[in-house]
Amino acid sequence: MAAAITARAHGLSVLVLDEQPSAGGQIFRNIETLEATRNSEFIKLGKEYESGSSLVRQFKKSGADYFPDRSVWQIDNNLQIHHVSTSASKSNSANSSHCQAKRLLLAVGAMERPMPLPGWTIPGVMPCTAADVLYKSSGFIPDGKVVLAGSGPLLLLIGCRLLDVGVHVSAFLDTSMNGALLKALPLLPNALRSHKYLTRGLSLLWKIRKAGIPFYSGLQNIEALGSSKLEKVRIRKSGKSFDVKADLLLLHNGVVPNVQITRNLGCEHRWYDVQRYWEPIVDNWGNTSMDDVSIAGDCGRVAGAAISETSGHLAALETVYQLGIISQTERDKLSRTHRIELAKHQHVRPFLDKLFQPSKKWLIPENEKTLACRCEEVNVSEIRETVRMGIIDPDRLKSMTRCGMGYCQARMCGLTVSEIIAEENKVSPEEIGYFRVRSPIRPVTLGQVAEID
Repeated sequence: MAAAITARAHGLSVLVLDEQPSAGGQIFRNIETLEATRNSEFIKLGKEYESGSSLVRQFKKSGADYFPDRSVWQIDNNLQIHHVSTSASKSNSANSSHCQAKRLLLAVGAMERPMPLPGWTIPGVMPCTAADVLYKSSGFIPDGKVVLAGSGPLLLLIGCRLLDVGVHVSAFLDTSMNGALLKALPLLPNALRSHKYLTRGLSLLWKIRKAGIPFYSGLQNIEALGSSKLEKVRIRKSGKSFDVKADLLLLHNGVVPNVQITRNLGCEHRWYDVQRYWEPIVDNWGNTSMDDVSIAGDCGRVAGAAISETSGHLAALETVYQLGIISQTERDKLSRTHRIELAKHQHVRPFLDKLFQPSKKWLIPENEKTLACRCEEVNVSEIRETVRMGIIDPDRLKSMTRCGMGYCQARMCGLTVSEIIAEENKVSPEEIGYFRVRSPIRPVTLGQVAEID
C-alpha cells in the first residue's frame, strides 16, 4: 500500500494484486469493515491497528488499480504475471487472468514458522496467528481453556489480545532459548534508541504475569494429547512431566520470510543464522538480484509493520528513479525522511532477533514419529532414514519421500527438512539448501489453466 501511494504520486501506472478480500494485508486485516462499524473488536485491537486506517484511506485514494482476492500462481521471466481468483480456486471455477509488468514489487510478507511437536496435527492445535486471523476477520474468539506455547513478541501480543476479549488462558509455555537474554544484552544499548518497542514488550509481559497465568519456561518437551480432539497438553520440565487441561493449543515459533515467489523467480538468497531462515539478498532500495524485481517488507528480513511500510516507500522511489521519472539526486532527497523513520525502528531489531532466537529443540522434533510434512504425512524418522542412505539434497529427498509435494508446497515443512538434513550431516542448513520452488506457486485447477488465452 505504501509503495503504491508513492508510485502513484509520481504518475506511475500501478496495479496491486492482493490475495486478501480487502485492503489491509495481514496486519490491518478487515480494517475497513471494523472501522466502519466502530465495533468493540476495532477498539480492542489497539492504537497500532487503528493507525492502519489512514494508510488504507491514502491507498484507496491514490488511483492505483486494486484487484483484491487475487492469487498469483506464475510469474514468467519477462514479468508476465498470471493470477486467479482466490475464491474461484477454492470453488473449482475458472477465473484466470494475466498482466505485464515493467517492474515488479513483491510485498508478500512473512509466514508463521512451523512448530512440529507430537500431536500438532490433531484438532484443537493451531498456529496462534490463525486465531488472530479469525478474530480480525469474523470476531471469533476461542471457547474453553487455551494454552499458548512458543516464543516471540507476536505470541505476547496475541496472548494479551485474547485476555482483552475475555478468553481463559490457562497456561503460557515459553520456549525461548535458555540464556537468551544474557546473549542479547550486548545489543541492548543500541536497542534503547527504539525504546518504545521495549516498553511495549515489557507491558505485554507484565499484563500476562499480572493476569495470574501460569508461566512455564525451561521446558524440555511439549506434547498435545487427545483422541478425536485436544484434551490436554503434556509438559516435561526438570525431568518431570505434568499435564495441563486444554481445549485449544496455540503454537508460535516466530515468523519467517515468505520466499516462495523470490525462489521461483531465481532470486539469490542467503541464510540468516540468528533467526534460522533464508532471506532474499537485497540492497538498501529493495532491489533483488533479478532485474526489475524488488521487494518490500517482511518477505525480506522480518522486521515488523512500521519498517515494512517505510521500505515500501523507498522501493517505490527506486522504481520511479529506475523508470527515469526522477534523477538519482531527487530520489535520495525524497528518501531522507523515510531513511530517518527506518533508522528509528531498526535499532531494536538485532536485539529482538537475538532475544527470540529459535532453539533447535523446537525446530527439529526429538520424537521420531512426529510428522514433519503434514500434507504427505511424512514423519521425522522417514526423513532421517532417507538422509542416512546418502540423500542430502532436499529435492532428491522429496522424490524419495514425497515430503514437500503436498498442497502447501513445502511452506510448512521446508525449513524443518533442511534442518534435519543439516543436523544429520553436522553442517549448516546454508550448505544443504532448500526445495526448488516450481510453478504453479499456488495450486490451480485444470479449468483455470485452460481458460488462459
